[in-house]
Amino acid sequence: MGGNIKTFLGQAIDEDEKSQGKVVEMENQKTRDETLEKFTWTIQNFSKLSCEKLYSESFFVCGHSWRILIYPKGDDVDFLSIFLVAGDVSKFPCGWSRLTKFKLALINQVNGKMTITEGTKTEQLFNAKQNSWGFQSFIPLAELHDCCRGFIENDTCVIEAEIFASKSEHENQLDQAVRKIDVSADSAQVDQAKGMYSASFGELMDFRGLGKIEKAFVPLLDEVCSRHPSLIECQHNKSRRFTEWAFTALGRVLFFLKTKKVIDMKDDAREHLQILWNELETFGFDLEWLKPHVESALARRLRFHRVMNVIEREQNVEALKMEKNRLKEKMDAIDVDIEIAIKDIEKTRDAVLGYGVV
Repeated sequence: MGGNIKTFLGQAIDEDEKSQGKVVEMENQKTRDETLEKFTWTIQNFSKLSCEKLYSESFFVCGHSWRILIYPKGDDVDFLSIFLVAGDVSKFPCGWSRLTKFKLALINQVNGKMTITEGTKTEQLFNAKQNSWGFQSFIPLAELHDCCRGFIENDTCVIEAEIFASKSEHENQLDQAVRKIDVSADSAQVDQAKGMYSASFGELMDFRGLGKIEKAFVPLLDEVCSRHPSLIECQHNKSRRFTEWAFTALGRVLFFLKTKKVIDMKDDAREHLQILWNELETFGFDLEWLKPHVESALARRLRFHRVMNVIEREQNVEALKMEKNRLKEKMDAIDVDIEIAIKDIEKTRDAVLGYGVV
């Protein structure tokens, strides 16, 4: 019964409707380079749904969150529409993408053999710009609600997603490194470092024998480490991989400050810098030398907004003054017209009534 694969931009999806139902099954099968997850979503009180669209709870495959999205009354069609959504696009690392094969199934609760399954024959690319794939015309609404069909029992509908996600070579290297990390490292720092390291996609090169760092960061790191030797000294008791994470985090902040013009920074860029800075602070560097530069970049944009706001308000005041003068001139002209009209009326009245005639 399925339909054609349909894509839509993640930015077009809002969060008006909260997820309902609950997960009743979460199966996981892993190979060296691939992960297979099966997620089952039970939606109760299905006939009472009044929302246009409905999300499942989030579930995770290869460290990224996914959700099922349905249109109970159809996405501009008289069919149940079902899609697979790749997490929250606003939280994706820069350059994030995922090649994924998946299946979506509407479970027949009376006869399992009648379950309807639709899937992709090839891997589909999920990324920040196109984070959703699915089926607009999954099953006609009339068949879905037919009590003899078995798709809705006790006003409950069950939908299943099976995701087959391939890991990149970069992620496999990261996972192997994570398994070797020092047990002495703080777990929160490790989690934070893993997120940052996985977001770095450039060519890697050796940095002073400490580990592999993104090539674009190395000249910047060389310069600051020559000026601040404590940056290297404070990492001596850390594992090689943790040190790589730490200097990658430092390199990202330095690279951002070098390549971004503060005056051109939009709010999202400023927020990104704040995130990079927060991440860097978890690694234990002495950053007093860098902190003023970051704070200046963050505050300068704020000052720029304030200055522009003042300028705009001053311009508004000048415009109001000009309008006031224009209206005043108009009022003066009206006063002259009124005075002339009154004199004309008096003349006419005297002539008609004979005032002043002997």
